Amino acid sequence: MTSSRTDDAEGIPAATVIVFRDAPSAGPPEILMTIRSRELVFAGGMAVFPGGRVDPSDYELGAMIGGPLDPEEAAHQIAVVRETLEETGLVIGLSGEIDSDKARRARSYLLQTGDLATVLDHFGWELDLDQLTPFARWFPKNERLTRLFDTRFYIADLGTGAVEIEADLAENTHLFWTSAQAALDAAERGDIKVIFPTRRNLERLAQFDSFSAAKDQAERIPVRTIMPFTEEREGTKWLRIDEDLGYPVTAEALETVMRG
Repeated sequence: MTSSRTDDAEGIPAATVIVFRDAPSAGPPEILMTIRSRELVFAGGMAVFPGGRVDPSDYELGAMIGGPLDPEEAAHQIAVVRETLEETGLVIGLSGEIDSDKARRARSYLLQTGDLATVLDHFGWELDLDQLTPFARWFPKNERLTRLFDTRFYIADLGTGAVEIEADLAENTHLFWTSAQAALDAAERGDIKVIFPTRRNLERLAQFDSFSAAKDQAERIPVRTIMPFTEEREGTKWLRIDEDLGYPVTAEALETVMRG
């Protein structure tokens, strides 16, 4: 067996969220995915979950709020709130008088200012980060990618999901709701493209018949940083992750892996 584990690479702090909603008809819950612009350096043209890098303003706000979260974790959760509003128009992780009209105006205001704190002040909203549940953390530091992101994943629930979404048309070209299994099926058909971490997370999500089931597992399995590594089996190289992190599939032949 060969492995390519290394410990000297640094990643760009990032955060992403898997937003659940009840299916319109009886069936597994749906999750929100977005197609990234093909012009982007990282994961261009790929189907991913909403999110992005943690900005300096996220750290500033995270250091100000206090509470049980350490500032680093708070900054990542704030980044999820900001990026989701910016990319999709959805308001998650916030409380106050929120409706579709205010969400639209808040998104426009955020795009003008680039700062979530000014949006909170302007609309009289407050952070409600209890709406987010830590789910995973992926850091492909062993892979030769153009950019290395150290990404924390969260899950959140919209319930009925009677909300408006609209792609920002800058980083994303399309937003869509789908069950995790339907997304995997679409990837198999070639209708969408997914990178290794997204495929593994979709496989994990496909196990759950409700948001509460996903949250229960997320709270039972401590989040540890996942660093995919390569190993050779009978002359074939595989990309692998550890087997005790809640993922039903932990390896894929390297030749079939889609990179960012």
